[in-house]
Amino acid sequence: MRIVIIGAGEIGFHVAQRLSQEHKDVVVIDKSPEALRRISDHLDVQTILGSGSSPVLLEQAGIQQAKLLLAVTDSDETNLTACLFARALAPELTKLARIRNQEYLHYKSTLTREILNIAHVINPDQEVVLALERMLEVPGAMEVNPFAGGRVKLIGVKVCPDSPLIGVRLMDIPDRYRDNRFIIAAIVRDERLLIPTGPDALRREDVVYFICGGDRVERVLPLFSPCTTKIRNAMIVGGGSVGLLAAKALERKGLSVKLIERDPQRCEKLAGELDKTIVLHGDGSDGDLLQEEGIREIDAFIALTGGEETNVLLSLLAKRLGAAKTITRINKFAYIPLVRAIGLENVISPRISAVHTIFRHVRRGKVISSVFIRGEEAEALEAVAQEKSPIVHKPIKDLRFPKGALILCVIRGEEVIIPDGNSVIRPGDRIVILSIRANISKVERALAVKLEYI
Repeated sequence: MRIVIIGAGEIGFHVAQRLSQEHKDVVVIDKSPEALRRISDHLDVQTILGSGSSPVLLEQAGIQQAKLLLAVTDSDETNLTACLFARALAPELTKLARIRNQEYLHYKSTLTREILNIAHVINPDQEVVLALERMLEVPGAMEVNPFAGGRVKLIGVKVCPDSPLIGVRLMDIPDRYRDNRFIIAAIVRDERLLIPTGPDALRREDVVYFICGGDRVERVLPLFSPCTTKIRNAMIVGGGSVGLLAAKALERKGLSVKLIERDPQRCEKLAGELDKTIVLHGDGSDGDLLQEEGIREIDAFIALTGGEETNVLLSLLAKRLGAAKTITRINKFAYIPLVRAIGLENVISPRISAVHTIFRHVRRGKVISSVFIRGEEAEALEAVAQEKSPIVHKPIKDLRFPKGALILCVIRGEEVIIPDGNSVIRPGDRIVILSIRANISKVERALAVKLEYI
C-alpha cells in the first residue's frame, strides 16, 4: 500500500514514522532539506525534495500507484493545489488535506465533493475543540473516544482511592454489575500499558480504559472515580483561533466561561464575537489575577495559548492555586508523556487529533474510525465485520485472535452489545477492537480477508 505524504512537519513525520514501523510503502515530499534529513535519518521511507504541489514531483512519487495522499503542510494553498493535481493524475486516489483557513472551510462541501473530491478535510483547531468538548462532557475522564456516533465510548480515567473496584478481579466484575455492562480494555500501571486478563485486579492510581454504551457512562464512571463533579464553569487562557472556537463551543454547552487574553486588540475582537463569555485583558500567568477571578471555584482551567511550554506552566500554576481540573494544549508529540509524568494528565493536541483522523483512512478492511491510546502503545479500531472475515460466525472464545488484541464491543443495528466469550459476530456488525501496536497488522488482515493470521 503506497502512501504519499506532502509535508514533513510534526504531523507528516509522525504519520510516516508509524507507517514505516508497519512496513508500509511511504513517500514524503517537502521543500525543506532539514525536514527531509530528519525523515531520512530516522525512518525507512522514500523522500523527495521539492513542492508537493508540483505535478512532476507527484508523478515521481508514484501517485498513480498510491492508495492515499496526505497533504499536511502548513500551507493550505499547497495542500489544495496538491489535491487538485492528484485528482487529475490519479482520479481514484483517496485524498486527505489539512486546511486551517476558516474562509476555505466555508466551502468544505465544495472541496470534498465537487472540485477536489477530498475524502476528508482536517482542521486541527476544530479537531482539538471537539476533543475538549468530549473531555468536559465526562467529568473525571482523561480521554473520551466515541464510536458508533457516540453510542459507545472508550474512556480513560484514573482510579480513585475510594473506588469500589479496587482489588476486584476483572473476571468477577460482570456478575457484580450486570445492569451496567462494561469492559476494562487496558490498564496503565507504573507508566506501562497492560492488556488485562480475568485474574488481574485494579489498584489505586491505575489509569484504566473502559468501554461501555454512551448512555451508561454516568453510571459506570463513578465506579472508578466516585469523587467527580459536573463541569459548570471554565476558564480559558489564550484567545487565539483555538481559544475562540473553544469559548463558542462551551457557550453552546451552557457553561459559564471566562477567557483571558493579553493582547488588548484581540480582546476587543473576542468580545465582539462571543455572546456570554467574560473576556479579560491580562496575563494568564499572573497568580493574583487568577485568584481575583476565582480560580479555586473554577471546575476546568484550560490552557490554549500557542506556546506549549507556556501552557504547561499555566496549568501547573492553576493546579497549585486550586483549580479542580486542568486541561493543557500540547503540540509536540514528544512532550505528552513528559507532561503527564509531572501530573498534568488531561492533555489535548491538535496534531494527535489530526493523526487519529488520518489513520482511519490508512487502515485496511472497513475501518470506520481509529484512535491511539496512551502514547500509541495501543490502538482502538471501529470496523465493519465482513462476510469473509475469520472473526464472524464463531463464538469469540473460539477465535484465534492475536495475543494483546481484544474485541470490546459489538454494535448490531441499534443494539450495543458488550460481549462475552459466547458472543458471536455477524457480517455487517460494527465492532470495536483494541490491539497493542505490534499486532495491528494482524488485526488488519483479520478485518480485511479470510486468511490465517496467527
